[in-house]
Amino acid sequence: MTGEPDPSEEVTSDASASSENQLPSVDILEIEPVYEALGHPRRRYLCYTLLEDTEWSLSDLATKIAAWENDVPEHEVTENHHEGVYVSLYHAHVPKLVDEGVITFGEATETITTAEHAEQVMTALEGIGASLDANQETHARSEMDEQED
Repeated sequence: MTGEPDPSEEVTSDASASSENQLPSVDILEIEPVYEALGHPRRRYLCYTLLEDTEWSLSDLATKIAAWENDVPEHEVTENHHEGVYVSLYHAHVPKLVDEGVITFGEATETITTAEHAEQVMTALEGIGASLDANQETHARSEMDEQED
């Protein structure tokens, strides 16, 4: 053996590598958890915001979501609306996305960042969101108070 690859073997291994690249890794989520993660509008909104910026504070996300849900600029979100969204994110939606490996949540700083399954979920979200969630996606991916000024 000279160390040079056999041309016929190279073609075979390239075809094999190509088909292996198309198969999902064992680390990829099954489709059911992906749909569960995206099943609630607040979780989709959270994912859309992560498409724009990969790190958010829980409080800023609560403000953005409350603004979108109440169709008001972020600076007009009431304390009650903010608190209601904040509590649901903290107790329900963030833990769900953490359990699925879509986001990480730093308890001390209350910071949300993407996790190992984020890319898969975001890809699915971009694929289905182009027409169905257009308004939500546009709002979520905008800067805070960008549309209202």
